[in-house]
Amino acid sequence: MTLTTSTSWASAGLQLVDKPRTITVGIADDEVLIRTGVRGVLERSGNVVVVGEAGDGGGALELARRQRPQVLLMDASMPGMEGLAAVRMVRRHVPGTQVIMLCTRQTEEMLFPALRAGAAGFLFKSGEPDALVTAVRAVAAGEAILSPSATRALIDHFTGADSERRDAARSRIGLLTRREQEVLVYLAQGMANARIARLMYLSEGAIKAHVSRLLTKLRCDNRVQAALIARDAALPC
Repeated sequence: MTLTTSTSWASAGLQLVDKPRTITVGIADDEVLIRTGVRGVLERSGNVVVVGEAGDGGGALELARRQRPQVLLMDASMPGMEGLAAVRMVRRHVPGTQVIMLCTRQTEEMLFPALRAGAAGFLFKSGEPDALVTAVRAVAAGEAILSPSATRALIDHFTGADSERRDAARSRIGLLTRREQEVLVYLAQGMANARIARLMYLSEGAIKAHVSRLLTKLRCDNRVQAALIARDAALPC
């Protein structure tokens, strides 16, 4: 994803430089030190503004409703409102806010329920700071993000979908046009819109439109949920 672009104006001898788009983020974690550390990492990135913090699930929902951040980083296990319930409530009441779940090895089993609940990303707290910033930028741009270990677990889990789940997924995919199915295959491979556009010789705007339509037809909140259906259907991902 390109954050800074420049255009040369030869006739005027000028260069116009676009500043990186500011991204608003909320942080929900019951540990103050975690919130402080995450805030520091994000605010040093240069184009991320932390608009609020919360210490439990109910506070996370209130933060999302009040500030409407583009991205909400949420601990997978918090007091007050269980993490999955909080994801569902945020996605239902503040659909413009994308949720990235932060987990430890003890909450790794929440990966699949969290994705199905509408989370757009899943990261381990033990990951590198740069990975956190990259994830926030990607999700704010409409992409989905998983940590490498979460991606491996996802692939392993869906390697052998049972026949009932596979048939149900294929039935839903049958609602898509051939072009939308092709986009879905690339999407399930984790490709960004720009790369899909190059592979299909289409504009990025056309790919965005295809993605929007296929998400609507599949009744998915985000790209991750669509990728899960593609995996269930055993598409060549």
